[in-house]
Amino acid sequence: MDGLILAAGFGSRLRSLFPSKPLALIRGVPLLEIAVRQLVSGGVARVVVVTGYNAEVIEEAAANIAARVPCEIVTTRVQDWEKPNGYSVMAGARLIEGNYLLVMCDHLLSTPIIKGLAGVHAKDRGVTLAIDRGTSSSLIDLDDATWVETYDNGFIARIGKGLAKYDAVDCGAFLATPALAQAIEEAIDQGKPGSLSDGMQLLADRGQAATLDVSGAWWMDVDDPKAHGQAEQLLDEGFSLLSSAIPQAAQPVLEDALA
Repeated sequence: MDGLILAAGFGSRLRSLFPSKPLALIRGVPLLEIAVRQLVSGGVARVVVVTGYNAEVIEEAAANIAARVPCEIVTTRVQDWEKPNGYSVMAGARLIEGNYLLVMCDHLLSTPIIKGLAGVHAKDRGVTLAIDRGTSSSLIDLDDATWVETYDNGFIARIGKGLAKYDAVDCGAFLATPALAQAIEEAIDQGKPGSLSDGMQLLADRGQAATLDVSGAWWMDVDDPKAHGQAEQLLDEGFSLLSSAIPQAAQPVLEDALA
């Protein structure tokens, strides 16, 4: 299976610490490398990285990562990187045949989440989103989170930022089929801005947006200096993120978290 990492944005909220979010360091390890290794831990053999802002620097970093990680890494640029993230999904999906694991470059995800998504596909699903029903966690940025309202069968009713009614939070990890990029393109044709959530909502309206409940599995979004500090503090306290991840010198950064 292929993986897709979105790494095209400006990263304004973390810019006071790092000029490029994908290359922000968590205990000396770039977020982009963590994202690649997370996907590898779930069985991915080829990763497409979508770049935009600061593309040349990130592409060089991706090539360096490819030299030390057992995974093929392909980069592609999205020209409209200042537009919503759905444009990045469409750009990356053009290089992928079949289903793929989709993650954001700034999300730390424990191995059980990735492995769970990798094995969850069914014919009635255009996409499956990892969700956490522990919506009061101190690691969640309440002002920036993407919220999810689900039906009793776990399929998505509504998704987006600022929902008044919700029962879960979007973890930023997906098992996508080709239907996701098609739905984003269709949403743009309908006049929507073109976010990933726009495509998700269109699939939800068709009853094709499923969820995987990963409540209790460790994850977080490293989107601002507060979250960056939390991530490093948790690692100092002995929490770790992936079973395979980093060269020995960087351990214990990436062992499995709360597996």
